[in-house]
Amino acid sequence: MMKKVFIFFTDGFETVEALTPVDVLRRGGCNVITVSVTGKKEVTSAQNVTIHTDALFDEIAAQQADMLVLPGGPGTSKLFEHEDLKAKLQTHFKQHGLLGAICAAPMILGRLGMLKQKHATCFPGYEKDLLGATFTGKPCEVDGNIITARGAGVSLQFGLALLKALSGENVADEIKQKMQADF
Repeated sequence: MMKKVFIFFTDGFETVEALTPVDVLRRGGCNVITVSVTGKKEVTSAQNVTIHTDALFDEIAAQQADMLVLPGGPGTSKLFEHEDLKAKLQTHFKQHGLLGAICAAPMILGRLGMLKQKHATCFPGYEKDLLGATFTGKPCEVDGNIITARGAGVSLQFGLALLKALSGENVADEIKQKMQADF
């Protein structure tokens, strides 16, 4: 059965951190749904790239997914301010669902108490928000059902870690090879 992933977007998202996981996960056969939390399907990145998301948050609010993903960037605080998104993240976490966050976005998981006794990483300067976590500083960190990453430069590694968690090492290795990733 095809794995379902929601990736959440708001204005000010980091282009590479959001779209690289979309690309990698779709190459790996996952049903990735890009979701705007702004009330409009068009969202514009911090690098002034406008995309048309697949759905609005209200359209998927009642739906379940195998994984929820948060890109970073200056818009991260807008994701944290979205109360219904935070509730969805908390419910997903309590059900031991997979969660991914990159750059500044791990601070959302940390502030919600999801990183307690977990190893995690984030963009430098957000360590204080990883409440209860052991900050590793690694490019990408996988601890149980939580995948965190440092920033734009490790977006491909992050996407492949998400794919591995969803579909297994063989699928992730196959996509890594096809994409000529060399890490």
